[in-house]
Amino acid sequence: MKIMSFNLRVNVESDGGNAWPNRIQEAAEAIKQANATVIGTQEGTYSMLQELHAQLPGYSWLGISRTGEQDGEYCAIFYRHDLVEPLESGHFGLSEKPEQLGYMSWNTACPRMCTWVKLRETSGQEWILYNTHLDHISSEARTNGIRLIVDRMKQSSAVGGSIPAVLTGDFNCEPDSDVIACLNDELGLINAYSTLTRVGRTFHDFKGGEAGEPIDYIWATPNVSFTAVHIDRNTYNGRYPSDHYPVAAELALK
Repeated sequence: MKIMSFNLRVNVESDGGNAWPNRIQEAAEAIKQANATVIGTQEGTYSMLQELHAQLPGYSWLGISRTGEQDGEYCAIFYRHDLVEPLESGHFGLSEKPEQLGYMSWNTACPRMCTWVKLRETSGQEWILYNTHLDHISSEARTNGIRLIVDRMKQSSAVGGSIPAVLTGDFNCEPDSDVIACLNDELGLINAYSTLTRVGRTFHDFKGGEAGEPIDYIWATPNVSFTAVHIDRNTYNGRYPSDHYPVAAELALK
Protein backbone atom coordinates (compact mmCIF):
# COMPACT_ATOMS: atom_id res chain seq x y z
CA MET A 1 0.00 0.00 0.00
CA LYS A 2 1.35 3.41 -0.92
CA ILE A 3 -0.06 6.36 1.01
CA MET A 4 0.39 10.09 0.42
CA SER A 5 -0.38 13.13 2.58
CA PHE A 6 -0.76 16.27 0.49
CA ASN A 7 -1.82 19.75 1.57
CA LEU A 8 -3.04 21.26 -1.71
CA ARG A 9 -3.02 24.91 -0.53
CA VAL A 10 -6.45 26.47 -0.84
CA ASN A 11 -7.04 28.73 -3.84
CA VAL A 12 -5.88 32.21 -2.79
CA GLU A 13 -5.72 34.91 -5.44
CA SER A 14 -2.88 36.71 -3.65
CA ASP A 15 -0.64 33.71 -4.36
CA GLY A 16 -0.36 35.15 -7.87
CA GLY A 17 1.47 32.74 -10.16
CA ASN A 18 1.29 30.08 -7.45
CA ALA A 19 -2.50 30.29 -7.11
CA TRP A 20 -4.34 27.00 -7.61
CA PRO A 21 -5.48 27.53 -11.25
CA ASN A 22 -1.82 27.75 -12.26
CA ARG A 23 -0.72 24.48 -10.65
CA ILE A 24 -3.58 22.00 -11.02
CA GLN A 25 -1.61 19.91 -13.48
CA GLU A 26 1.49 20.04 -11.27
CA ALA A 27 -0.47 18.80 -8.24
CA ALA A 28 -1.87 15.95 -10.31
CA GLU A 29 1.58 15.12 -11.66
CA ALA A 30 3.01 14.87 -8.14
CA ILE A 31 0.32 12.29 -7.31
CA LYS A 32 0.97 10.37 -10.51
CA GLN A 33 4.72 10.34 -9.92
CA ALA A 34 4.21 8.97 -6.41
CA ASN A 35 1.91 6.27 -7.78
CA ALA A 36 -0.02 6.53 -4.53
CA THR A 37 -2.89 4.14 -3.88
CA VAL A 38 -4.53 6.49 -1.39
CA ILE A 39 -4.01 10.23 -0.83
CA GLY A 40 -5.13 12.16 2.21
CA THR A 41 -5.54 15.78 1.05
CA GLN A 42 -6.00 18.98 3.01
CA GLU A 43 -7.31 22.46 2.10
CA GLY A 44 -9.07 21.41 -1.09
CA THR A 45 -12.43 23.05 -1.80
CA TYR A 46 -15.11 21.29 -3.83
CA SER A 47 -14.17 23.06 -7.07
CA MET A 48 -10.46 22.38 -6.49
CA LEU A 49 -11.10 18.70 -5.83
CA GLN A 50 -13.24 18.40 -8.94
CA GLU A 51 -10.52 20.06 -11.03
CA LEU A 52 -7.86 17.77 -9.57
CA HIS A 53 -10.07 14.72 -10.13
CA ALA A 54 -10.43 15.65 -13.80
CA GLN A 55 -6.64 15.22 -14.10
CA LEU A 56 -6.71 11.86 -12.29
CA PRO A 57 -9.15 9.55 -14.10
CA GLY A 58 -7.79 6.49 -12.29
CA TYR A 59 -8.91 7.88 -8.94
CA SER A 60 -12.16 8.49 -7.11
CA TRP A 61 -12.55 10.67 -4.04
CA LEU A 62 -14.76 11.07 -1.01
CA GLY A 63 -15.27 13.64 1.72
CA ILE A 64 -17.33 16.52 2.98
CA SER A 65 -16.30 20.06 3.89
CA ARG A 66 -15.55 21.09 7.44
CA THR A 67 -18.74 23.18 7.52
CA GLY A 68 -20.92 20.20 6.60
CA GLU A 69 -21.95 21.98 3.42
CA GLN A 70 -20.38 21.97 -0.04
CA ASP A 71 -18.53 25.21 0.62
CA GLY A 72 -15.37 25.27 2.74
CA GLU A 73 -12.22 23.18 2.90
CA TYR A 74 -12.22 19.39 2.80
CA CYS A 75 -10.00 16.65 4.21
CA ALA A 76 -10.82 14.64 1.09
CA ILE A 77 -9.40 11.19 0.40
CA PHE A 78 -8.50 10.10 -3.14
CA TYR A 79 -8.07 6.40 -3.94
CA ARG A 80 -7.22 4.22 -6.92
CA HIS A 81 -10.54 2.62 -7.73
CA ASP A 82 -8.88 -0.24 -9.63
CA LEU A 83 -6.86 -1.25 -6.55
CA VAL A 84 -9.15 -0.55 -3.59
CA GLU A 85 -12.85 -0.16 -2.90
CA PRO A 86 -14.41 1.78 -0.01
CA LEU A 87 -16.44 -0.34 2.40
CA GLU A 88 -17.37 2.35 4.93
CA SER A 89 -16.54 6.01 5.34
CA GLY A 90 -17.40 8.91 7.58
CA HIS A 91 -16.24 12.06 9.27
CA PHE A 92 -16.34 13.89 12.59
CA GLY A 93 -15.56 17.39 13.76
CA LEU A 94 -12.65 18.15 16.05
CA SER A 95 -14.66 19.88 18.74
CA GLU A 96 -16.78 19.26 21.83
CA LYS A 97 -19.62 18.38 19.43
CA PRO A 98 -17.89 16.05 16.95
CA GLU A 99 -21.10 14.99 15.21
CA GLN A 100 -21.85 18.63 14.31
CA LEU A 101 -19.52 19.78 11.58
CA GLY A 102 -18.76 23.48 11.69
CA TYR A 103 -18.82 23.68 15.49
CA MET A 104 -15.73 25.31 17.00
CA SER A 105 -14.09 24.57 20.38
CA TRP A 106 -10.79 25.08 22.19
CA ASN A 107 -10.03 28.52 20.69
CA THR A 108 -9.73 27.06 17.20
CA ALA A 109 -9.35 29.60 14.41
CA CYS A 110 -11.80 27.72 12.17
CA PRO A 111 -13.74 24.45 12.16
CA ARG A 112 -11.56 21.34 11.97
CA MET A 113 -12.43 17.76 11.10
CA CYS A 114 -11.26 14.24 10.32
CA THR A 115 -12.39 12.11 7.36
CA TRP A 116 -11.97 8.33 7.45
CA VAL A 117 -12.52 5.39 5.13
CA LYS A 118 -12.24 1.62 5.37
CA LEU A 119 -10.84 0.25 2.12
CA ARG A 120 -10.46 -3.28 0.75
CA GLU A 121 -7.71 -4.21 -1.68
CA THR A 122 -8.37 -6.60 -4.55
CA SER A 123 -6.52 -9.21 -2.48
CA GLY A 124 -9.16 -8.85 0.23
CA GLN A 125 -6.90 -7.05 2.71
CA GLU A 126 -8.65 -4.21 4.53
CA TRP A 127 -7.18 -0.88 5.68
CA ILE A 128 -8.55 2.12 7.56
CA LEU A 129 -7.30 5.59 6.66
CA TYR A 130 -7.84 8.69 8.79
CA ASN A 131 -7.05 12.10 7.34
CA THR A 132 -7.05 15.43 9.18
CA HIS A 133 -5.87 19.04 9.26
CA LEU A 134 -5.23 20.40 12.75
CA ASP A 135 -5.61 24.05 13.68
CA HIS A 136 -2.86 26.48 12.71
CA ILE A 137 -3.40 28.88 15.63
CA SER A 138 -4.55 27.11 18.80
CA SER A 139 -2.28 24.54 20.44
CA GLU A 140 -5.25 23.62 22.67
CA ALA A 141 -7.29 22.79 19.58
CA ARG A 142 -4.46 20.72 18.11
CA THR A 143 -3.95 18.70 21.28
CA ASN A 144 -7.65 18.12 21.95
CA GLY A 145 -8.27 17.42 18.28
CA ILE A 146 -5.65 14.69 18.11
CA ARG A 147 -6.94 13.18 21.37
CA LEU A 148 -10.38 12.97 19.80
CA ILE A 149 -8.92 11.21 16.75
CA VAL A 150 -7.02 8.85 19.07
CA ASP A 151 -10.25 8.01 20.90
CA ARG A 152 -12.09 7.32 17.63
CA MET A 153 -9.26 5.09 16.43
CA LYS A 154 -9.39 3.17 19.71
CA GLN A 155 -13.13 2.67 19.32
CA SER A 156 -12.67 1.22 15.84
CA SER A 157 -10.93 -1.98 14.82
CA ALA A 158 -7.92 0.15 13.88
CA VAL A 159 -6.27 -0.24 17.28
CA GLY A 160 -5.78 -3.60 18.89
CA GLY A 161 -7.34 -5.37 15.94
CA SER A 162 -6.04 -7.03 12.82
CA ILE A 163 -6.94 -4.25 10.38
CA PRO A 164 -3.99 -1.93 9.72
CA ALA A 165 -4.69 1.78 9.99
CA VAL A 166 -2.95 4.90 8.74
CA LEU A 167 -3.28 8.52 9.87
CA THR A 168 -2.30 11.29 7.45
CA GLY A 169 -2.47 15.03 7.79
CA ASP A 170 -1.14 18.51 8.18
CA PHE A 171 -0.74 18.71 11.95
CA ASN A 172 0.57 22.31 12.01
CA CYS A 173 3.10 21.32 14.68
CA GLU A 174 6.68 20.10 14.84
CA PRO A 175 7.99 16.79 16.23
CA ASP A 176 8.55 18.10 19.78
CA SER A 177 4.86 18.99 20.27
CA ASP A 178 2.26 17.47 22.60
CA VAL A 179 0.39 16.21 19.54
CA ILE A 180 3.28 14.00 18.44
CA ALA A 181 3.83 12.80 22.00
CA CYS A 182 0.16 11.80 22.20
CA LEU A 183 0.43 9.65 19.09
CA ASN A 184 3.60 8.02 20.35
CA ASP A 185 2.51 7.45 23.94
CA GLU A 186 -1.24 6.86 23.83
CA LEU A 187 -1.61 4.90 20.61
CA GLY A 188 1.88 3.63 20.02
CA LEU A 189 1.61 4.56 16.36
CA ILE A 190 4.68 4.41 14.13
CA ASN A 191 5.88 7.66 12.59
CA ALA A 192 6.91 7.31 8.94
CA TYR A 193 9.82 9.66 9.62
CA SER A 194 11.32 7.16 12.07
CA THR A 195 12.81 5.47 8.99
CA LEU A 196 14.66 8.64 7.89
CA THR A 197 17.92 9.98 9.26
CA ARG A 198 17.02 13.50 8.14
CA VAL A 199 13.53 14.88 7.55
CA GLY A 200 13.58 18.68 7.13
CA ARG A 201 10.61 20.94 6.63
CA THR A 202 7.48 20.05 4.72
CA PHE A 203 5.92 23.54 4.62
CA HIS A 204 8.00 25.83 2.39
CA ASP A 205 5.67 28.68 1.31
CA PHE A 206 6.52 28.09 -2.38
CA LYS A 207 10.16 28.83 -1.62
CA GLY A 208 11.58 25.31 -1.52
CA GLY A 209 14.43 24.26 0.74
CA GLU A 210 14.87 21.70 3.50
CA ALA A 211 15.89 23.67 6.60
CA GLY A 212 13.42 23.27 9.46
CA GLU A 213 11.03 20.66 10.81
CA PRO A 214 8.03 18.83 9.30
CA ILE A 215 4.39 19.62 10.03
CA ASP A 216 2.90 17.04 7.60
CA TYR A 217 2.86 13.42 8.77
CA ILE A 218 1.97 9.82 8.04
CA TRP A 219 1.47 7.40 10.96
CA ALA A 220 0.57 3.71 11.03
CA THR A 221 -0.48 1.08 13.54
CA PRO A 222 2.26 -1.32 14.72
CA ASN A 223 0.97 -4.22 12.61
CA VAL A 224 2.54 -2.64 9.51
CA SER A 225 6.02 -1.36 8.71
CA PHE A 226 7.24 1.49 6.54
CA THR A 227 9.40 0.16 3.71
CA ALA A 228 10.02 3.54 2.04
CA VAL A 229 9.30 7.20 2.80
CA HIS A 230 9.74 10.12 0.42
CA ILE A 231 9.26 13.87 0.78
CA ASP A 232 8.75 15.16 -2.75
CA ARG A 233 10.69 18.41 -3.04
CA ASN A 234 10.58 18.42 -6.84
CA THR A 235 9.12 21.08 -9.07
CA TYR A 236 6.92 20.14 -12.01
CA ASN A 237 7.03 22.28 -15.12
CA GLY A 238 9.20 24.61 -13.08
CA ARG A 239 6.54 25.06 -10.39
CA TYR A 240 5.95 23.65 -6.91
CA PRO A 241 2.62 21.79 -6.78
CA SER A 242 1.80 23.36 -3.39
CA ASP A 243 3.29 25.36 -0.54
CA HIS A 244 3.64 22.01 1.27
CA TYR A 245 5.73 19.14 0.00
CA PRO A 246 3.75 15.95 -0.66
CA VAL A 247 4.83 13.12 1.65
CA ALA A 248 4.53 9.52 0.43
CA ALA A 249 5.17 6.21 2.18
CA GLU A 250 5.08 2.55 1.23
CA LEU A 251 3.70 0.20 3.86
CA ALA A 252 3.77 -3.55 4.21
CA LEU A 253 1.95 -5.88 6.60
CA LYS A 254 4.12 -7.44 9.27
